[in-house]
Amino acid sequence: MDSYLTIKEQAEGQYSEKRSKFLAFAFPVSTVEEVKALLAEYQKKYYDARHVCYAYMLGPERTEFRANDNGEPSGTAGKPILGQINSNNLTNILILVVRYFGGIKLGTSGLIVAYRAAAAEAIAAATVIEKTVDETIEIAFEFPMMNSVMRIVKEESPDIVAQGYDTDCTMTLRIRRDAMPRLRSRLEKVDSLRFLTDGESTD
Repeated sequence: MDSYLTIKEQAEGQYSEKRSKFLAFAFPVSTVEEVKALLAEYQKKYYDARHVCYAYMLGPERTEFRANDNGEPSGTAGKPILGQINSNNLTNILILVVRYFGGIKLGTSGLIVAYRAAAAEAIAAATVIEKTVDETIEIAFEFPMMNSVMRIVKEESPDIVAQGYDTDCTMTLRIRRDAMPRLRSRLEKVDSLRFLTDGESTD
């Protein structure tokens, strides 16, 4: 899997039910640290709200995730939010929903519907984009091999992240994960070329 869906920028949604107001915020994130910082910021910003519930999903493989009910009955808030992330096949996203209680209890099924609807509104307002999972390699070779290397680079179209000319020529190349084996195998045939770093993943 060398691509994934995420959102381009922050988006907001809103849902109301029996005078309870649910404010939903979706953020593109890539680390747990970013998630924690946003949670702290919004819990402080909406200090007067009854609940600030959330769910997030991280990584192209979509294996790192968490859902939090923040005091709501178990499974009525975080799980429906995470369900919306899953049903839209998104990752590298945090959705938090701020609830202002309207004085009328919604019951567990009402809460599930409300948190799900609020999260769906935030996703609907977002721009969903596809990102590729790329890998980088760093190579070194002697100057006479420059033409051979550049021919491969031109034909395989990796991004040239960095290059240097010292005793040897060095080059850092980045390409979509599924194209890396072919690029590697062609570079391996170049005389004197060696790999300094090997297939590091970048999102």
